[in-house]
Amino acid sequence: MEIIGLVEKALNIRSHYHKVLAGNIANVDTPNYKEKDINFNKELESRIHRAQDIKVIEKIEQEGMGSIDGNTVNMENQIVKVTENSLFFNSLVHVVSKKLSAMRYAINEGRR
Repeated sequence: MEIIGLVEKALNIRSHYHKVLAGNIANVDTPNYKEKDINFNKELESRIHRAQDIKVIEKIEQEGMGSIDGNTVNMENQIVKVTENSLFFNSLVHVVSKKLSAMRYAINEGRR
């Protein structure tokens, strides 16, 4: 598979994951709200082999103490996940940028 196509699929998953994490943060005080997550590697593999919707997983059990109201979202964990997801997203954008720069260089050198 071409690198740009692969990175496009990864960026789409990362973008969707950011929305899932934002939803978790928005519902941090909602009683009985269960944290949602995505298995990035599994989703990317399924995109490589076939197109389908991204599967969002509802996390029922959390490590440590749960909330009295049944909410499983831990704000600190969500902030870490958002930061990590942003770093991965930016890295993927950098890969595409470098690939396009290399293509632009090859095209411009061919004109000389």
